[in-house]
Amino acid sequence: MTVRRVIVVGAGVVGLSTAWFLQEREVEVTVLDREGVAADASWGNAGWLAPALTLPLPEPSVLRYGLRSALTPSSPVYVPPTTDLRLLRFLAGFARNCTPGRWRASMAVFAQANRVALDAYDDLIRGGLTEQTRTADPFLAAFVSESDRQGLLDEFEHVRAAGGEVDYELLDRDTVRSLEPLLGEAVRVGVLIRGQRFIDPPRFLAALADSVRERGGEIVEGFDTESVRARAESVEVTGPDGQAYSADAVVLATGARLGDLARPFGVRTIVQAGRGYSFSVHPAELPKNPIYFPTQRVACTPLHDRLRIAGMMEFRSPDAPFDPRRVQAIIDATRPLLSGIDWSATKEEWVGSRPCTADGLPLIGETLSPRVFVAGGHGMWGVALGPLTGRLLAELMATGIPDPLLRRFDPLR
Repeated sequence: MTVRRVIVVGAGVVGLSTAWFLQEREVEVTVLDREGVAADASWGNAGWLAPALTLPLPEPSVLRYGLRSALTPSSPVYVPPTTDLRLLRFLAGFARNCTPGRWRASMAVFAQANRVALDAYDDLIRGGLTEQTRTADPFLAAFVSESDRQGLLDEFEHVRAAGGEVDYELLDRDTVRSLEPLLGEAVRVGVLIRGQRFIDPPRFLAALADSVRERGGEIVEGFDTESVRARAESVEVTGPDGQAYSADAVVLATGARLGDLARPFGVRTIVQAGRGYSFSVHPAELPKNPIYFPTQRVACTPLHDRLRIAGMMEFRSPDAPFDPRRVQAIIDATRPLLSGIDWSATKEEWVGSRPCTADGLPLIGETLSPRVFVAGGHGMWGVALGPLTGRLLAELMATGIPDPLLRRFDPLR
């Protein structure tokens, strides 16, 4: 099948990256989104391009938190009491994958992806994007005790055993606080992680959208896709008012809403919203690099003129209302760890839905229809792996030859 025109449904980092790399293959693209560019998880996330920390979400430590912790609203991983059978099935599958053996198998796949993920970002930059990635030097993880730090060090050893690469250095209290004066009195030890980067997500996604447009692509905002129909010679995408777009193929990159559109084409894997919260503050002195608090699972990222603080994994509907208690839980966990911040003056309070799969692996590739492709299910790592996903999928669609890595991301698994 020759692909000359493609519709991409979803204008987040995965959808826009796929559109951009298809344009590299001289494919004409139209991007449709129910709201607009980076309207969901791509906008308010931490923006980390951190291979050392891009790991399978289902991990044994999640089970060690236990059910009681997951039902506590202030827990970093929160599951509200529910009778939603679909969510309960997802949670049961997630729990089955939180074993050392399954984590190691998935980590071996992530290790392969992590080795080339930053290269895909470099392709975008070489292609003329006006926004750059930023080197995180230093990238600091901070802890209140050596025992807390040991948990991250153990994780790093597991990453290395699975074929991943981590370059780090242990820091004592004085050294970590000299590298980042914003750290509070409660911080006792740290880890300096080398080889990581980060972006300002709103700026980067706006630049990526501009590049797609400048290269001849169309981005249609406010188009809520209701149905996708694959025919012998084309595929048609229809909205609620009957407006339709047709092309040779379609890519479904709709984040946590992927399942409804992809299910008719054989994609049975549940894609569950794992909602994350973030907000911004204006410290007395803005740090130049990210700060990570692994025990609290809180990420802090400087975005040119403000500090974004992000955290929480809340398994519930993507349409559930914003819950201010989640923001307060992040503030309560972070307040002792940072100084010089007016916590009463938070801005840009936000919630977005990460698309999670029970086995922690994305869904990337062809469905039962040769004209319908999916790109989603990245969990927390849509920004880290979005451009790589776009590059792999564009190659598959243009040549018909899948990269070996795509076998583990088979959406029909």
